[in-house]
Amino acid sequence: MNGPPDATVRDIVIVGSGIAGLSAAVYAARADLEPLVLEGPEPGGQLTLTTDIENYLGFPDGIGGMELIENGKEQAKRFGAEFTHGTVENATLAERPFELELSDGKTLRTRTLIVASGASARWVGADGESELMGYGLSTCATCDGAFHRGDDVLVIGGGDSAMEEALFLAKFADNVTIVHRREELRASEIMAARARDHDAIEFRWNTELEALHGSREEGVTGATLVSHPDGHPSDKADPDDDIVRETVDVGGVFYAIGHTPNTEFLAGTDVERDELGYLRPRSDAAGRPTTETQVAGVFAAGDGADPRYRQAITAAGTGSMAALDTEAYLETLDQTDAATVEGSL
Repeated sequence: MNGPPDATVRDIVIVGSGIAGLSAAVYAARADLEPLVLEGPEPGGQLTLTTDIENYLGFPDGIGGMELIENGKEQAKRFGAEFTHGTVENATLAERPFELELSDGKTLRTRTLIVASGASARWVGADGESELMGYGLSTCATCDGAFHRGDDVLVIGGGDSAMEEALFLAKFADNVTIVHRREELRASEIMAARARDHDAIEFRWNTELEALHGSREEGVTGATLVSHPDGHPSDKADPDDDIVRETVDVGGVFYAIGHTPNTEFLAGTDVERDELGYLRPRSDAAGRPTTETQVAGVFAAGDGADPRYRQAITAAGTGSMAALDTEAYLETLDQTDAATVEGSL
């Protein structure tokens, strides 16, 4: 351990302060469990990169991503949730209470753990992406596609996610161009065929996104694409007579090159993760899904356990589910402990 454990043993620690962690915090706090929420390196998660949310229930005029997060945080605080900044480096889950090593050297102890650390979208590294993320640059077509009615848009990627994003965007945009750095897609044949057969979708092969143009006031107004006949143009020496650069006018750019679950701190524990790092909650004895992981007392919520939907509303739902499962587990644990004490008298 980096430092002596805090003498306090929490009932619940929630790792992550995105929509899943906040939902879990509201439910746990209302149950008088006084959860501690760890805000990691990206407090608020992916929603803080979204300027307008129109598909979250209860906001007919939409709501800003940051505003939704701040509202959720204040709601959780109102019921007694505590927030602190901290990034978990390692988790010791073989014995109870669990111990969480933080990057600042502190160690937390807790009876239960809700992992709501989310998944971070992979970025391309193009010039201008930091300034324009959430202002015409997006990692979620389902979230932001409707803002691009009548636009020409780019989708960056070549897997199933890119095909799904493009097909969804084709409902709104005039033209969708899939930009892929090779001549062959990684997508399944059925998804690739659907995209190829769509009249509003076209492809730019052996091409990468080099730069984004626009401003936060105007949004994305264009993009610089770089191509090479052998593919992977950014890996080629520059200058190269075969490298071609072109600036195109577009109203939106969507990254679809995958997400990285923020679950590395669970490596070496008995919590099961798939090959990409997503958590795999187990089913109960009746075969019904739960949020409990393979370690009793550790629960999963949000995008870190959801490689498919990755929506604010689904993350909030799993956050509430994890809190309810945690509350039930603690009640069982307390009953077991009481019976053990009574039996020893």
